[in-house]
Amino acid sequence: MKKVIDKAGSRGRSLYDWLDSRHTFSFDRYYNPHRMNFGALRVLNDDRVAPGEGFGMHPHKNMEIISIPLKGSLKHGDSEQNSRTIAPGDIQTMSAGTGIYHSEMNGSDTEPVEFLQIWIMPEKLNTPPTYRDYDIRPYLHKNELALIVSPDGNAPARMQQQAWFSIGEVSAGRKLGYHLHQSHAGVYVFLIEGGISIDGTVLSRRDGMGIYETEHFELETLTDSHILLIEVPM
Repeated sequence: MKKVIDKAGSRGRSLYDWLDSRHTFSFDRYYNPHRMNFGALRVLNDDRVAPGEGFGMHPHKNMEIISIPLKGSLKHGDSEQNSRTIAPGDIQTMSAGTGIYHSEMNGSDTEPVEFLQIWIMPEKLNTPPTYRDYDIRPYLHKNELALIVSPDGNAPARMQQQAWFSIGEVSAGRKLGYHLHQSHAGVYVFLIEGGISIDGTVLSRRDGMGIYETEHFELETLTDSHILLIEVPM
């Protein structure tokens, strides 16, 4: 097993009057040649947007973009005439493909919104742009990691890449095993809340850890934890 450890405090930061964004990988004003990606995982941003503010209409091309709300409400709009507002318990996926314009705004004028913005490099270029949102609440069960994104339709959401997302809230003192779907893949573990241990490495709130060149690993929760796993081709 090989590991890459990205502590929360080592992340880049973009701070504006309306946005506080932490970047695990190079993004915006943060550039680190040693933190460009983990396999096909290109962007993992931890965003907090002020009430009534957000990312206005802007373009993307050939990127798979996944948004996971953590607090508040996130309002999406795009050039494909999609307009939806999602909250914790929902996720949205967007295949930018040949090109799409979109906006991601705080759906509230009184409360901030916090969400994870994740970009995955696609398996194929120049596919038709698509947007979908999903209610993942029926799949979430305490002390389990729910598969919420896959390439083959056996999860609520799918994307144009051989990638699997799993998420769950797990009580302290539990051990969970994870088997990788592909031999050439790696898993990026992002600890949303809590404390866990993997192969002797302890992760705390908002720490990240990439794991590869293994078929299986086990994580142990040291405290009540909210965990996101992203498996991608390396």
